[in-house]
Amino acid sequence: MAGRTLPVAGAPGEAVGGTLASALRGGFGLLGPRHGRHALSADQVDTLALPIGDDGVVIGADAEGRPATLGVNRPTPYDIFFIGGLWTAQILALRAAATGARVAVETGRAGAWAQLAQALGVGQSGMAVHDVGRVPPQGASAGSPVLVVRDCGMRPPRGRVVSAPWQSVLTVLPYLSPVAPRLVRQARLVGVQRVSPDEAVQIGRLLGLPGADVESLPTLADGVTLWCADRDRQYVMTQATDAETGLLGTARRMD
Repeated sequence: MAGRTLPVAGAPGEAVGGTLASALRGGFGLLGPRHGRHALSADQVDTLALPIGDDGVVIGADAEGRPATLGVNRPTPYDIFFIGGLWTAQILALRAAATGARVAVETGRAGAWAQLAQALGVGQSGMAVHDVGRVPPQGASAGSPVLVVRDCGMRPPRGRVVSAPWQSVLTVLPYLSPVAPRLVRQARLVGVQRVSPDEAVQIGRLLGLPGADVESLPTLADGVTLWCADRDRQYVMTQATDAETGLLGTARRMD
């Protein structure tokens, strides 16, 4: 090897004196294959389209088939209110953990979360299941964001652990209940799955939905959610991956 010369990166074919050892010490490594450069004219740049969406958890696809994302890990408090099935709530928790969040579940039906908690484990990007009213302080931070899932039945008590910077709270109700107006008022985002026609009318009043959305709520398919934030509304179909189906089964509204 002594006396071998290396071409400098960026100058193909041009030899520079020096041994291999000295070249490596100087920051030059072994060179890979050389390819021609890709160049576009100014007119061609406008034709580029990159599939980049919002940052967050991919919760499904919108009506046009584009990925729909939910920004769970935020530097500001964020409350989500969800009227729907356990399956969709668990998919959201599973995908939040995949983005690096710790998930704390407050529930009166620990058995329904046991399999998911076992699959995720504990610690960073894991899940801990707590009895109602027994969620300890989570110590959320930018490096360790938290999603608190409150699955506490039709009349969930006020939570001891509330939304905070880097700590979002997802409150799950299977159906509309008397506490819904309070939860709607404090939520930044509301998701609604299939409900009865009477419930749809009440939800329409709470959220100020147009008549077409009120009529559609009793007909939504399993896995479809109407997400509402301020004046924005979006229907999203959540479809499980093969791994998620193996863990949670297929989409369903009832549990």
